[in-house]
Amino acid sequence: MTVRWQPEFVQGARAIAGPALGTVAMGLATGVAMAKSGLALPVVLAMSLGVFASASQLACVPLIMAGAPLWVIVLTAGMLNVRFVVFSVHWRHYFGRLPLGHRLLLGYLAGDPVYARFVQRHPRSAAGQLPYFLGLALTNWAVWQLSSLAGIFLADAIPVEWGLRFVGVLALLALALPMLSDRAAWLSAAVAGAVALLAWPLPLGLNVAVAIAAAMAAGLWADRRAGRLA
Repeated sequence: MTVRWQPEFVQGARAIAGPALGTVAMGLATGVAMAKSGLALPVVLAMSLGVFASASQLACVPLIMAGAPLWVIVLTAGMLNVRFVVFSVHWRHYFGRLPLGHRLLLGYLAGDPVYARFVQRHPRSAAGQLPYFLGLALTNWAVWQLSSLAGIFLADAIPVEWGLRFVGVLALLALALPMLSDRAAWLSAAVAGAVALLAWPLPLGLNVAVAIAAAMAAGLWADRRAGRLA
């Protein structure tokens, strides 16, 4: 078992090396944002280690500091992370037979770059997929945590002009574009971008939540039109 695990795990760790550059940028940007938010250091550290979701953290920290209603904060975080519900339907084909505790742990580790790289390597369930997943996921998790903690403790030394968040977004785009493999995916992406721009004036970052909802609706409509869903 060790002989089979090691090469697949190492391949996963190597495969995530490129996307890890974007993870570093997003981790640093998120760490800096949290450190400068005014939240207490223990809260910031707990959020970094426990939440592990840059988009939600970047969106919700300003809402928390602005005193936004709890329902707005929860809705924003939920909408930004609803994609993981969609991902989980796909993950079920690979890891659905594992015990619940194992699935919860894998779900916690399964970030966006992990999903993108994994489905490229394993479009279908196959041998060696779990060690490959862990190579991807644990490496990505470690890079994120180290980058986020560096951003938190070095916040005063990292200039805002570096634009780290923008670099991270570009890296995520580079991962996402190869996943647009059919018309439904392209339509969802186009609708999300258009709605996010049109809804930009909405307060508290609600344009992102509206864009995600519109993209999901567009994708479902396209799938049904193509006869993929009953």
